[in-house]
Amino acid sequence: MKVAIASDFSGFQLKEQVRLSLEQLGYDVQDVGQTDPQSPMLYYEAASRLAKVIQNGDCQKGIVMCGTGAGVSLIANRYKGVYCVACESVYTAEKISLINNANVLAMGEKIVSYAMGCEMAAAFLNSVWCQGFEEQRKINNEKGFEKLIAIEKSGGIAES
Repeated sequence: MKVAIASDFSGFQLKEQVRLSLEQLGYDVQDVGQTDPQSPMLYYEAASRLAKVIQNGDCQKGIVMCGTGAGVSLIANRYKGVYCVACESVYTAEKISLINNANVLAMGEKIVSYAMGCEMAAAFLNSVWCQGFEEQRKINNEKGFEKLIAIEKSGGIAES
């Protein structure tokens, strides 16, 4: 699987640890964020770069980091077809893909340890949407995702 990864200056060290871990696991990792500790990148730049790679289909999933994971997730989610969730646990990182069909994981270097970040990334990438679900639960999740797409297509304008 081809995976995009990015960080701003405050998520750089976590991103480096996660990138190395994913490469050791055999993932094809494309770093589109800050790559030089001496050339800081801001959160909205890193998130935008990652979102564009996901949006155009160059990578199937992405992982983006800043200090908390909040800023990058806000920016990434503004891109059509990018579904990003900021997580603070391995459990949630797995479930955002399995249940919600998220294609981007966000996390914060000031929140998660390097080891936990690596575990979260692996759990997220190993999770497949609706895998192992009973038929009715799969149907319900598909309907939920269809609703998300409809909201996205409407520009977020509430239905009457």
